[in-house]
Amino acid sequence: MALARHLGLGLAVALTALPLTPALAQAKDDPEAPTGGEADKPARHGGGVRLVRTKIQPYIEVRQNLIKQLRPGDDTVTYTALAAGVDAQFAGRRTQGSVSLRYERRFVEKGGFRDGDSISGLARVQRDLIDRTLRVEVGGMASRTRVDSAGNGLVDGGRFTDSVSQVYAVYGGPTFTTRVGDVKLNASYMAGYTEVNDKDALQLTPGGPRIDIFDHSVTQNAQVSAGVRPGEGLPVGVTVNGGYTQEDISNLDQRIRSLRAGAQVTVPVTLSLAVVGDVGWEHAQVSSRDALRDASGNPVIDSNGHYKVDRSQPRQLAYDSNGLTWDMGVIWRPSRRTSLSAFIGKRYDSTTYYGSFTYNPNARHSLQVSVYDGISGFGSSLGSQLQSLPTDFDGGQDPFGGGVTGCGFGGSGGACLNGPFGSLASSAFRGRGINATYALTLHRLRFTLGAGYANRRYIAGRDTVLGLVNGTVSENVYVNAGVGGPIDARSNFGINVYEAWFRNRINPLGDSNAMGVSASYFRRLTDRLVATAALGLDSVNYKVVEDQLILTGQLGLRYNF
Repeated sequence: MALARHLGLGLAVALTALPLTPALAQAKDDPEAPTGGEADKPARHGGGVRLVRTKIQPYIEVRQNLIKQLRPGDDTVTYTALAAGVDAQFAGRRTQGSVSLRYERRFVEKGGFRDGDSISGLARVQRDLIDRTLRVEVGGMASRTRVDSAGNGLVDGGRFTDSVSQVYAVYGGPTFTTRVGDVKLNASYMAGYTEVNDKDALQLTPGGPRIDIFDHSVTQNAQVSAGVRPGEGLPVGVTVNGGYTQEDISNLDQRIRSLRAGAQVTVPVTLSLAVVGDVGWEHAQVSSRDALRDASGNPVIDSNGHYKVDRSQPRQLAYDSNGLTWDMGVIWRPSRRTSLSAFIGKRYDSTTYYGSFTYNPNARHSLQVSVYDGISGFGSSLGSQLQSLPTDFDGGQDPFGGGVTGCGFGGSGGACLNGPFGSLASSAFRGRGINATYALTLHRLRFTLGAGYANRRYIAGRDTVLGLVNGTVSENVYVNAGVGGPIDARSNFGINVYEAWFRNRINPLGDSNAMGVSASYFRRLTDRLVATAALGLDSVNYKVVEDQLILTGQLGLRYNF
């Protein structure tokens, strides 16, 4: 992938959220969870009620782009991009959501790039088919993504090279809620599909282990529960729950499967504080097949650059856990705008910690923190993060590549998709970490911050070609800060700074550090015509290749219909 392979991490912006364990997932939505009894209030901004309405905004755009390599060489690329897209927000009584979709065609005038096109977008929409009973939700993303020589990726990789991968992810399904007397019943089913169009199994050093890049997967998640509130027949709340998750990864026919059943007891301490305990049984399993071998015993690579699966041999177990699980913790909800949950327990044959904290006192502040622990693949971790996006996210675009930045902030909080891109390796993994996002509106300025730490311990069959990565760990730390707002009645600006670190314990030669800054300016020339300008500087440091320093610039015009 030419320059992309040496560029590494880039704009790594916060929040990975793996699927919640059943206890926490149930506790967050449970009727027994304590609240302070505060009624929902209209969102306010600048002293007035913030009115949100459904809006659909199609547009066309032309941009002139410059990419200048300052170090180690002096390559220069210029190209023109023509684009068409639509931004939409739905805020009806039964329908809520946001959609940002864009098609771009690039025409290169100078440099080593090729002409090409791409689709980028981000969406999350939910529709109440039966009020407070049956809801259907769909979402998805498409992004140009660069993948470096250690398997690290970036949500929007169009800034630096035309030799990038395309990532697609979609999910959807229904949620059903009803009551039978005092018993509240919940059921949900979500299915998702994720694909990475990358034709390589990466190799850091000649003769060294290959890092097989994720191809595609299908994910399924089903949950059911039945529970009663404290004081409704019993002094404590009682909920029984069950769940099933499965991800089928095409690479070596990997399968991640989990079955769980449990019972949860909620003991109210005060009107806003409760102690929660959960005990259950779980069977978690990771399995795969090996690669087809040639006459010399070497793995065979197929036409797509991935290991060819040997389906003549039986499936091999890489991980198998079957037995008792438990967790206990507290839930504190002094109001509907503040919530804290913290849990400790046993899962996957070891101690687990997880929890969350949200604080949204008004429309000007929103803080979200999550601690997570779970087994997944790249596809299910990305799908889970798509579901965590607020339905009113702003759908901001990268000022250079034109694609989505992977991060969305709404009135009640924010979430970023860059976290799962810390590694696009095909192997299943146990992921643990902490992530946080914060947004502040001060007068007319909007400040955003995302930060986090992710730790992935890979799981692979010891007797398969992926056995070399079994038990190895990759880590990444990322922080991003931005500010934007109006300059006057017809123009506004945006500034973003970031730094990211990646540690690859499979091979320390893959360690990298990236940092950068970008600034953009928008000027409304008429009611429908907007002029844009942007400038960025990005630096990446590697152990095995020379440091990179890239200057990017862009001028454009956008017409809103």
